[in-house]
Amino acid sequence: MPVEPFQTFHPRLGKQVFIHAGATVIGDVELGDEVSVWPGVVIRGDVSHIRIGARSNIQDNSVLHVSHRRAADPEGSPLLIGCDVTVGHAVILHGCVIGDECLIGMGSLVMDKAVLQPRVLLAAGSLVPEGRVLESGWLYLGRPARAVRRLTPEELDYFAYQAGNYARLAREYAETG
Repeated sequence: MPVEPFQTFHPRLGKQVFIHAGATVIGDVELGDEVSVWPGVVIRGDVSHIRIGARSNIQDNSVLHVSHRRAADPEGSPLLIGCDVTVGHAVILHGCVIGDECLIGMGSLVMDKAVLQPRVLLAAGSLVPEGRVLESGWLYLGRPARAVRRLTPEELDYFAYQAGNYARLAREYAETG
């Protein structure tokens, strides 16, 4: 079954959420309205919580997880993803914060306590180290990720377009069963 409890925590789903049968959502996870979760994705909210905002899409084979609370880190590292976020194929997000209207390129890795402010484009294959903050309105690239240039108005507009396109595609999948 793609949606599973962990201990007393049950995933909570907004309206028109699409979770592919080949994905897994476990524990203290909340998915906003029209979120889509594609084949092979694992979202595991077992030792802290995960929140994903409306119309965000988590694409094939991505892994979303968190870090537990401990003496050295009493808060732990939950995973918070804003609205209209596109998480590309095979991305790992671990205990970080992703602002609204970001695009995380395929194969990227974002570590604990890193923050992507709203409207960041993280290029494919990039690594955002623990605790790093990426400023709004920029393209970041590399391992570790570095600011390359400011985003154009067309690129900024693409964030909402891409999220809407995935929400539409998820409805089509849901309708065809």
